[in-house]
Amino acid sequence: MPLWEARVEIARSGADAAEAALLESGGAEWSILEDAVGGRAWIIGIFPSPEEALSRWGELLPALPVRPAAEPTVRALADEDWRNSYRGHFKAWRFGRLHWVPVWERGSFRQPPGDSVLWLDPGLAFGTGNHETTRLCIERMVGFERSLGGGAGRLRMADAGCGSGILALSASLLGFGDVSGFDSDPEAVGVSLDNARLNGLEGRVRFAVAGLPGGFGGSLYDFVAANIQSDVLVRHSDALASAVAPGGVLAMSGILAEEISGVRAAFERAAPGWGADSRVLGEWCDLCLRRPPGLGHPLRP
Repeated sequence: MPLWEARVEIARSGADAAEAALLESGGAEWSILEDAVGGRAWIIGIFPSPEEALSRWGELLPALPVRPAAEPTVRALADEDWRNSYRGHFKAWRFGRLHWVPVWERGSFRQPPGDSVLWLDPGLAFGTGNHETTRLCIERMVGFERSLGGGAGRLRMADAGCGSGILALSASLLGFGDVSGFDSDPEAVGVSLDNARLNGLEGRVRFAVAGLPGGFGGSLYDFVAANIQSDVLVRHSDALASAVAPGGVLAMSGILAEEISGVRAAFERAAPGWGADSRVLGEWCDLCLRRPPGLGHPLRP
């Protein structure tokens, strides 16, 4: 008995808001598929019949913050096609000596000497690292590791809102000695653990179901990554800043370019005297804070 895919294209700028609406509605059959290179996004669902696909679409539509320009296209998926339909949108990419490669290229990918590879089989619902916000955080992390001149093994890294675990697992490949990630979504943590096993990193990276600020466990970290939407960053600005060790870095993304001034102002209040800069990639921004080695934090020693 075939499964049926319902697919409708939406504006790429509305993908994050649509994903938040899907999570809130509890519609596990639906997910967001993004093509970062092509700048496109779709809402996709898998159903046992075309009738159910259209019925569930009618239930979902009022909850969406973006209005698609057309009705969904419904098609039958043959055999395992539903598992593989996203593969055309995930391409291998690299930054520095790290490569993020789909696992189905394991037999053909040639790993350059001295480089590291993170193998990913994300499915439809979780990230591949192709999104601009993930890339911005990864570039900050690679730059921080480079600045150490090979001394990352003694440092701690935390990935707040870990999603599919890409940032935390990449930190482990870069050589960070103590790496942990947490997310309030148990399914995301499950995918992170699957990705750790896929790469032989189970036991080297700890993942937990937790939110902010509890996920930090009261510890200080040399590098904190937070690829989370802007309102959450602002709401937890004190907690995020207070988790950074003296001399450490807080790298944040998930910030639309139009939101950066408000986010930056919140963190200037939470972390006065810290160095800060931001970059733009597409419609997204990051914000990178550096805690001076000798400067205390208002909430922590």
